[in-house]
Amino acid sequence: MKRSLLLPALALLASLAAAAPPARLLSDYTHTAWTRLQGAPSDVVKFAQTSDGWLWISSPGGLTRFDGVRFERVEALGGHRLQSASTMGLLATRDGGLWIGHRFGGITALVGGQVREFGTEHGLPPSGVWSLAEGPDGSIWACVGGGLAVLAPGAARFAALTPDSGLPAGVARQVLFSRSGRQWVSVQGGVYWRDGGGRFRRAWPQLDLMSLAEGPDGTIWATDGQRHGYRVLPETPPGKPAPRPAVSANGIHFDRHGTMWLLKGDALERGPGGDSSQQLRRENGISGPLPQTWFEDREGNIWVGTASGLDRLRRNRLRLLATPQPLDHPGLLADADGQLLVANQAGGVHRFSSDGVPLQREGKLMTAGYRAPDGALWFGNDRERWRKAPSGLVSWYPHPPEYAQHDVQAMTLDRSGRMWLSLARHGLFSAEGRQWTKDGGVAGLPDGLAPTVASDARGRIWVGYLRSRVAVIDNGKARVFGEADGLQVGNVLSLLVDGERVWAGGEYGVAWFDGRGFHMLEAPLRGISGMARTAQGELWLHGSEGITRIAAPEVARLLAEAEQGAGSGQPVRYERFDAQDGLPGGAEQFRPLPSLVQGSDGKLWFSTASDVASIDPARIARNPLAPPVQISALRSGGVAYMPLPAVRLPKGSRDIEIAFTALSLAMPERVRFSYMLEGVDSGWRDVQGRREAFYTNLAPGQYRFRVLAANEDGVWNAEGATLQLEIPPTFTQTPWFIALLVLGGALLLAAAYALRVRQLTARLQDLQQERLAERARIARGLHDTLLQSVQSLIMFFDRQAARLAPGSEEKAKVEQTLELADQLMAEGRNYIMDLRSGGGADQLAQALRQYGAVLLHERFHVASTGQPRAMPPQVQEEVLSIAREALFNAARHAHATRVELRLDYGASFFLLEVRDDGCGLQRAHAPGPGRLGHYGLVGMRERAAALGATCSIGSPAEGGTAVRLQLAAQLAFVERRQASWLARVRRWLPFATSK
Repeated sequence: MKRSLLLPALALLASLAAAAPPARLLSDYTHTAWTRLQGAPSDVVKFAQTSDGWLWISSPGGLTRFDGVRFERVEALGGHRLQSASTMGLLATRDGGLWIGHRFGGITALVGGQVREFGTEHGLPPSGVWSLAEGPDGSIWACVGGGLAVLAPGAARFAALTPDSGLPAGVARQVLFSRSGRQWVSVQGGVYWRDGGGRFRRAWPQLDLMSLAEGPDGTIWATDGQRHGYRVLPETPPGKPAPRPAVSANGIHFDRHGTMWLLKGDALERGPGGDSSQQLRRENGISGPLPQTWFEDREGNIWVGTASGLDRLRRNRLRLLATPQPLDHPGLLADADGQLLVANQAGGVHRFSSDGVPLQREGKLMTAGYRAPDGALWFGNDRERWRKAPSGLVSWYPHPPEYAQHDVQAMTLDRSGRMWLSLARHGLFSAEGRQWTKDGGVAGLPDGLAPTVASDARGRIWVGYLRSRVAVIDNGKARVFGEADGLQVGNVLSLLVDGERVWAGGEYGVAWFDGRGFHMLEAPLRGISGMARTAQGELWLHGSEGITRIAAPEVARLLAEAEQGAGSGQPVRYERFDAQDGLPGGAEQFRPLPSLVQGSDGKLWFSTASDVASIDPARIARNPLAPPVQISALRSGGVAYMPLPAVRLPKGSRDIEIAFTALSLAMPERVRFSYMLEGVDSGWRDVQGRREAFYTNLAPGQYRFRVLAANEDGVWNAEGATLQLEIPPTFTQTPWFIALLVLGGALLLAAAYALRVRQLTARLQDLQQERLAERARIARGLHDTLLQSVQSLIMFFDRQAARLAPGSEEKAKVEQTLELADQLMAEGRNYIMDLRSGGGADQLAQALRQYGAVLLHERFHVASTGQPRAMPPQVQEEVLSIAREALFNAARHAHATRVELRLDYGASFFLLEVRDDGCGLQRAHAPGPGRLGHYGLVGMRERAAALGATCSIGSPAEGGTAVRLQLAAQLAFVERRQASWLARVRRWLPFATSK
C-alpha cells in the first residue's frame, strides 16, 4: 500500500524535474534585489497587486507601495489614517479594492474610493490578521489569530465560524479556493476542506500544516514548520500509510507555467531536487535570509520577500545555452535540423539541439567554420582545416608549413568549389587541396587582415578589410569599395549576403550595397560582428551594445528610399536587447566571427566572450499589458498638493513640478513617457526613464497636463492620466491692473507735459522780462535824447514859422517841413512804444501806461481795478495792439484834452476801455490828407474776433469816443486756462480730488 501511494508522488516529481529547464536559474531570469539601502521595507510578509498596477507590500514596518522604481510608505488610504503602522494580511480583490489586515487586530478596506474599518465590534475575531482571501462569490475570508471569519457580499459585519462548522477553535492561517471551487483552510492543527453540505472535514495528512498551494494538476500542497512539504488529499489513503514529505521547503508555490517554487530557510529554489544551480541564495544575490512570501504579478514577474528586503525574478527573452563547462570565447556554426555547433577555446566543439540540449562532441578546437551549400561542414584552426561530409566522412587539410600556428579567421567557397580563407596576420588566400595562393592570384586587393569573407549566389567572393574597405572578386578581377563609395563603418567585422544585396557591419555601424554603392544605416550601432535577415524580412544585428532588431517594414522603407535616391529624414526605428533581456556581455570583435548565426529552423544564436544565447524571432516573449499611468505628486512654490483631477493653485504661482509613474513592474527602466502641458507645450515631449516634469514662469490661466506611457514592448496606454490646473491671477496680473497702469502712465505723461510747459512758460517769461527791460532802457535813451532834441527843433521852427507872413511861399515850405517832422516824431514814438512793451501780470498796464505817457503826456490817465494777472503771450500781444490803436487814434484825431485808460481784472472777465473827451467818432474819422481813415477800426475788430472777445467802438451821449474790449477770464488769464484744463481731466477721472 505504501508503494502504491508513493508512485503517483514520485511520478509527479519526475514530471516536474523533466519539465524544469536545463539552464541555470539566473540564466533564465534577471534578478534584482532591493534592501533598506534602496529604501525597501524589511521582513516582507505579504504582497498584493491592485488593478491599477501598484505592488503593495506588507511588513511589520507598515504598508508600502512600489511602482518598480520608488518605494512609497503609505500611512493613509483615501485620506483616512490606517489603524496601525504594523500590517500583515494583504488582499487585492477583483473589484479593485485593497484589504489590509493589521498585526494587532482589525482590517482596513479601500473599496470604490471609500474606506471601511472592521474590528471586533464588527464580528471580527480578536488578535492579528494573518491572511485574507476572496471567495468565488466575492466574499472576504479573514484568517485571524482568534479564528476564521467571513464577510458576505453586501454585509456590514463579519461572521465568525464556530466549531459547529467543523473547524476547531484556534489560529486560522490560510484559505485557498482551488480551481475546482473547493475551499481549503489551514488552521492550527491541520488542513480542512469544505464538503457540499457546508461542513469542514479534516484532510490527510493529519499534521499541523501551514502554507497551501495548488499544483498544475490540481494537487494541493502544504508545508509544516519543519521544512517539509506534503501532498494533501481529501481522504486518508487506503491502509492509512504514514505521511512522508515529498519536498523540503517552508513554502510551496506554482507560477502560471506550472513550475514549482520552493521557499527554504536560506534560498529560493526552482523545482524540487536541491540543485544549487536552480537556487537563489545569499551567494548569488538574494536580498536576505528567510524567504517567507512568494508572489507572481500580472506581468509574470516573481517576487520574494525576505527578512532584509525583496527580490524580483523577471523571465529573460533570451535563453542562455547550458553547457557542460564554462565557455571561453565560443564560436558558432549552424547545421541542419536547427542544430548548433559551439566551439570552445577550452574544450573543442560540441553539438547542441535546437532546444539547447547537448548532443555530442564534434572534435578539436575550431577558430572558424563554414557550412557549404552541399551540407558539408568546414572547420579551421591554427594548424589545419577539415571537412565533415553529410555522411560523416572527415577529410583533413594541414596548413602549409609557413602558415602553421596561424588561426583561420573566416572561410567560404566560390562557385567552382575553391575555398577562400582569411588567415591571421597574413590576409586572404585561396586553397585547392593543400595548395594555397595569396589573394587567389587576383591583383588590386588590399593588404592585411581580412576579418570576414562571404560568397553570394553568383559565386562572387566578398571580403571585408580594415579601415572601411570591402572587395568583391569575380572571374579573377577585384573591385574595392571604400569611404568614397559610402562605406564608413571602420574595420569591417561581418558580411551578410542578402540576395543581390550585401550588408557590411563594422566598428561604427552598418551599410548595404545596392549594386552601385553603399548606404549607411542611420542608427546608433557599434561593433557589429554578426548579422542575419529572417524569412519575415527582419534585420538582426549583434554588436558591442547588444542585439538590435529592425522590423521588416522599416527595412523595406530604408531600401525603397535608397533605390529612389532620397531619404525621408526619419530616424531608423529599432528594438534593442541587452543585459536586461538576459544577454551577458557584448559581441565578439575579433575572433571567432561571426557572433550571430541563424539556425535552419530560424532561431538566432548569439555569442559573447563567455556565453551563447538564443531567441526565436517568431516567438519573442512580449508584454501585452499597457501600463496604468498615474500622477503621483504635485508641487508648486515648494509646497506639495494632492494630485486630484483638478487643482487650483494659489494666486501668483509661477512654477510646478509634476511627478508621474507607470505601473509596469517588469522593465520600468524601459518605460517610455510622453507628456504635454496644454497651454505651454506645442507638442508631446517624449522621455524614457525620467518621471517628472518641470515648468517655470507660468502665467495665470487654465492648464491641462496629460501624460501617456508605453511598456518595454511599445504597448501604449493611450488614455494616460490627466491633471487640470488653474492659476488665478493676482491683482497685479488682472486686466484692471494693466488698465490702471496704462491710465497712470498717461496721467504721469500728462503731468510731466504740463510741468514742462509751465517750466518753459516761466523761462519764456523770464526771457521776456529781460527783453522788455532792455527795450525799456533803449526807449528811455531814445526818448530822452533824440526825441527831445527833435521836439525842441520842431518847437523852434514852429515859432519861426509863426513870424512869417501868412500865405507866403516861405511859410508854406516851413509848415510842410514841420508836418514831415511831426510824422518823424510819430514814427519815433511808435518805435519807442514797441520797445517798451512786454508780458507778465502787470506788464500790460505798464506797457500801455508808458505808451500813453509818451503819446499824450499830461492828457493821459490810467485806472486799474482788480489784481493784475498774467496773460498768455499771444493774448497779451493782441490786447496790447488793440489798446495802442485806440490810444493812437485818440491822440491824433480826437483833439481831446483828456484820455482815460481803464483796466478791469474781474473774476470772470477782463475789460479794457479807452475813453476821450474829444470831437467824437464822426469828426475824428472824417477823411483828410495824411490820415489813416477807418482801417484801424476794422483791424481792432478783427483782432478782437480772433481772441474770442467783444469790441465796441462808439460815441457816448456825453461826447467823445469810447473803445471797449471785453474777454472771458478762461481766455484771458494763464491760471484760468490751466484750471479749465484740470477741470476737464477731473471730469474724466471721477475719483480725482480737487484742491
